Amino acid sequence: MKRRDLDGCPIAGALQMVGDKWTMLIIRELVHGPKRTMAIHAKLEGLSSRTLVARLKDLGKDRIVVRKDFGGNPPHIEYTLTARGRLLLPLLDALRETGQVLGCYECEDHKRRQGEYCATCPNNGKAPEPYIPEEIEPVSQPIRPRRERDDSIVLL
Repeated sequence: MKRRDLDGCPIAGALQMVGDKWTMLIIRELVHGPKRTMAIHAKLEGLSSRTLVARLKDLGKDRIVVRKDFGGNPPHIEYTLTARGRLLLPLLDALRETGQVLGCYECEDHKRRQGEYCATCPNNGKAPEPYIPEEIEPVSQPIRPRRERDDSIVLL
């Protein structure tokens, strides 16, 4: 996703990270533990593999997911939510509740294609608890505040 200079608003910054069509759905798939690229792809109908890989790279740059390469042939790569990524789970819950309030599961097309509820919805009766590893890894790089502009050096 192309990053733009924004006005410094935290809402705009958060939306720049997670505001595209697929990001929160990818995070939804990673809630229950590490998954391989094609396992994520299989759950998200309509998402191209190229877009999935691009979103996963963006999420890695934003330190929302971590990519583990186990090597091998074929390559074995898994993605896991970081501690920073798990901070988005309340947002995921809020989106789920909003979808329920708006009746997003009531259309016949959805019921025919997906069943009554998505796999992570608590109303489907089979959703496992979110994956939380025993040892929560620290965020590897601290979030740095923006530097103030220094106009004292002028290049001619």
